[in-house]
Amino acid sequence: MGTFKIEGGKPLKGEIIPQGAKNEALQILSAVLLTPEKVKISNIPDIIDVNKLITLLGNLGVKIQKIGHGSYTFQADEVNVNYLETEAFKKEGGALRGSIMIVGPLLARFGKGYIPKPGGDKIGRRRLDTHFEGFINLGAKFRYNREDHFYGVESEGRLKGTYMLLDEASVTGTANVVMAAVLAEGITTIYNAACEPYLQQLCKMLVCMGAKISGIGSNLLVIEGVEQLSGCEHRILPDMIEIGSWIGLAAMTRSEITIKNVSWENLGQIPNVFGKLGITIEQKGDDIYIPAHKDGYRIKTDIDGSILTIADAPWPGFTPDLLSIVLVVATQAKGEVLIHQKMFESRLFFVDKLIDMGAKIILCDPHRAVVIGHNFQSQLKATTMTSPDIRAGISLLIAALSAKGFSTIQNIEQIDRGYERIDERLRL
Repeated sequence: MGTFKIEGGKPLKGEIIPQGAKNEALQILSAVLLTPEKVKISNIPDIIDVNKLITLLGNLGVKIQKIGHGSYTFQADEVNVNYLETEAFKKEGGALRGSIMIVGPLLARFGKGYIPKPGGDKIGRRRLDTHFEGFINLGAKFRYNREDHFYGVESEGRLKGTYMLLDEASVTGTANVVMAAVLAEGITTIYNAACEPYLQQLCKMLVCMGAKISGIGSNLLVIEGVEQLSGCEHRILPDMIEIGSWIGLAAMTRSEITIKNVSWENLGQIPNVFGKLGITIEQKGDDIYIPAHKDGYRIKTDIDGSILTIADAPWPGFTPDLLSIVLVVATQAKGEVLIHQKMFESRLFFVDKLIDMGAKIILCDPHRAVVIGHNFQSQLKATTMTSPDIRAGISLLIAALSAKGFSTIQNIEQIDRGYERIDERLRL
């Protein structure tokens, strides 16, 4: 297990360029399986989860060439679908949550897709029903080996387009079904589809490859299936979760930071939510400038004067991946806030580490926590802690950077799963 040792209490200054978006990359990389032609992708983040998926694609027979930092070409003209039934694949696929994304493209193009129960963050139950119910609606047959926790879908001939109402607006579920539907026969209509920027990016890439998709950016997608797709070039968006993490870090450490090339139009509620915490965020072209908050920051109240509530919701609501950051930032604000994590029941269970550091937090239940800010009148205390998941890990790192003394964070592989060379970039 890797370890970070952090000396806190030191303000930072300078510019940072956000990495490519992890959540988009996992979808985009899986989509290369839909065509035998070459696909060029740039701004791919150099992080554990993405690198694992690239390795998995290589083991499936995809020809991969690195042409520069974050830039690769992929050609899936000799895919070995038999690899899906090997013990090596069961181990490899089970170590990565994002491996579920290869099922839709494999099913659409080769008539079968298998996956072991995926790994990933331990943040509560993360169901796969939306994915597989979508495949079944398209005509696939589902099978599940309970003993090996092995999922499979198969079809005889092309999938058949249909109308479906998704039971939840799952981003990965929508992406998987879309990738399966683009090669299906006929028209597929997906209602209650996710419409996050990363899903929009996937749809735009598929259209560039020859897919016919309308309604991009809405929760109603209409897909007219085509017989084959061609190659294309695609650039991944900057990671909105990392951008939000840098905003939180700047506020907590009272640092003057400029975040470059953030793609403002794809940030949604992120600037507004941090603004409600009292953080000054200035737009300078396509950059975000955050001044040093020497006098702290004050949490706003609701319009009637009641305590502010910040909750997650499907896009264009506030992303659940940033609630952990918001919670940490609130510990040094002036005022109080209720954090309501609706989507995952275990994501707030890292707050005991913050309480050990001196934060004033009341964990009401698995989904809600009340934070009473210190207004920088009392620094958090350095301590030793373990990162339970990606977003809690970066939140603890931010807390440690603002704390007095030396903190130790163990199991930093969790942070490295989602953040590219975070220690090197903070030191520069």
